[in-house]
Amino acid sequence: MGDLRKIRNIGIIAHIDAGKTTTTERILYYTHRVHKLGEVDEGSATMDWMVEEKERGITITSAVTTCYWKGTRINIVDTPGHIDFTAEVERSLRVLDGAVMVFSAVEGVESQSESVWFQADRYKVPRLVYINKLDRVGANPNRCVNMIKERLRGHPLLVQFPIGSEGSFHGVCDILSEKIIEWRDTEVGSGELEDGMKFEVKDIPESLRARFEATKDDLIETLSLEEDYIAKQYLDGKPISMELLAKAIRKLTLTKRDDDSPRFVPIFFGASLKNIGVQPLLDGIVNYLPSPIDRPPVEGKWEVGSGKWEVRNPDINSPFCALIFKIQSDSHGKLAYLRVYSGKIGSGSLVLNANTDKKERISHIFSMHANKREIIGEATAGNIVAVYGLKESLTGHTLTALNSPMILESLKFPEPVISATIQPKTYKDEEKLSLALNKLSLDDPTFKFGVNSETSETIVSGMGELHLDVSVQRMKREFSLNARLANPRVAYKETFTKVVCERGQFIKQTGGHGQYGDVELEFRPIKKGGGFRFKEMVRGNSIPRQYLPAIRKGIEGAMKVGILAGFPVVDLEAILLDGSYHPIDSSDIAFEMAASIAFKKAMEKGEPVLLEPVMRLEIIVPPEYLGSVIDDLNARGGKILGLSGNKVRHTILSACPLRKLFGYATALRSITQGRVVYIMKFASYQEMAEEEQLSVLKKIRGY
Repeated sequence: MGDLRKIRNIGIIAHIDAGKTTTTERILYYTHRVHKLGEVDEGSATMDWMVEEKERGITITSAVTTCYWKGTRINIVDTPGHIDFTAEVERSLRVLDGAVMVFSAVEGVESQSESVWFQADRYKVPRLVYINKLDRVGANPNRCVNMIKERLRGHPLLVQFPIGSEGSFHGVCDILSEKIIEWRDTEVGSGELEDGMKFEVKDIPESLRARFEATKDDLIETLSLEEDYIAKQYLDGKPISMELLAKAIRKLTLTKRDDDSPRFVPIFFGASLKNIGVQPLLDGIVNYLPSPIDRPPVEGKWEVGSGKWEVRNPDINSPFCALIFKIQSDSHGKLAYLRVYSGKIGSGSLVLNANTDKKERISHIFSMHANKREIIGEATAGNIVAVYGLKESLTGHTLTALNSPMILESLKFPEPVISATIQPKTYKDEEKLSLALNKLSLDDPTFKFGVNSETSETIVSGMGELHLDVSVQRMKREFSLNARLANPRVAYKETFTKVVCERGQFIKQTGGHGQYGDVELEFRPIKKGGGFRFKEMVRGNSIPRQYLPAIRKGIEGAMKVGILAGFPVVDLEAILLDGSYHPIDSSDIAFEMAASIAFKKAMEKGEPVLLEPVMRLEIIVPPEYLGSVIDDLNARGGKILGLSGNKVRHTILSACPLRKLFGYATALRSITQGRVVYIMKFASYQEMAEEEQLSVLKKIRGY
């Protein structure tokens, strides 16, 4: 698979609808990977291969492909732009060496742009910026560059500037080559330039000379502050060659700052839908983004729980080491996507899963082109491939040579933020549900499911309503399973509010052996979260100790169903005060029943109330949306527990009832235009206000 210096592993990342997939389609066309331009709006995009992607016109899952440009192999991962599928970006950035960040020249830096930019910072991924849609009404490239500086704390390097604006945009001026590149449409039907395959490289006209000189001076001045050899020639008034400038730009693009952000980011311009600007972007990918040998060697632990570290250099002769960053299930089994960091592996080879310490056999190795597979004989260091044959390996596991184990840092995925009940429509569908849920959660670590033991509902959780909706549609297409989503039933609890003492008796005489159990119990409410406590304070020997476990069991059994709405009873202490027994007729069952009777009688007098789950929210929001978010929390009955922040971000700590938070993720994104991060965790059960309780009970009882 060639010289590692001639490999680029890159991701195309952006906010939804910035033109990310359209740009990828043009890259594939101009590198001759495909021979027909695919369009997202027409559902013909190569990289959006899933039925749901074609129908919705958005990218849902990351897709891998390979192309070549000027002798360099470019492995591309096209990632989703919607926040519900941000885990696909997360897993991709974990294994990539570089990225192309696409912005719309009209909208500029948007909410998900911020998210993926800082995700790239977290993984220390160098990047280029491609400002797209310069042909659109309202396109403002200067505003976009300023937003990158202000909102993303980026440091742009203008290696180009656009020629024309909006409808007149037709090319770019390249600073290093001191040339302009123009894409001119010919008359419809001539077939020469309409697809953007051909362009003209010309000398800079006088009308653009002043702008070119100013932009070049700014670029050289910026580089001279960073690189001494540029500064020396600049101060001496000597001409600086294109090669020296390119060398400096590459070095500064690959260098990170103390906060892990890139030192500088080269900026490119274009209009992908109009086939303008993509070829120079490809040159930038080759010239400025890192090869595998430009990235630090990977480090991993010797074994699970070990403090001993191992290092693997990006070298074909080093021991084999690869990370599984994606699992995709299909009718043939599990297709595992690997980033190979060192060594090589061939079809049929045995490898070690260092996480499980079990051997796995790789049956086939594929070079991927979206959902199409090309069988290859081996996978070598620096490349991204997919393999069949793994049985027990999962996303985030490390595969190594049998005699050289090491465990790479796994992938971290965000916790789901929204849940719903999933209900199969028929009994036949119910039988398929478990299989479908297991396969979906295997493919997507942010899709989780479980059964609520208290309500017996199957709960699915994900990153947003769209995420869950797409998952249900996948079940229908891939598993012929019909199901629907609904809000889950809130798991309320019940408790006493006053101390009650009651006697319970279970006495039956049937002519032969009878039943006799008699207990006197006091029930006391205890602090929230206290659960259940049982004490024995029997006077004398009125009840033999052998019956105490049965009495406790009787109370605990009765507590499973409260009298208000059938919810479990919690936060209660039961004290056994007295009772009596019969030497022949008493039994465990009799005392269990007597305790249950005493509990039910006491609960009717204990002025029971509903307890509801209250969630703790940590919301990180830009200051301009702070008031709106707080107003929404107040409307939901939330309480503000704390507030802190700075000019860029505020953090709100709040407690809010779970029943008020269904649909909150979607509402919050709407309020803040998606520019928010929040974490929701269970805090405690709290007593409901009387009016709220009556309202909930009416809904539950159906009147």
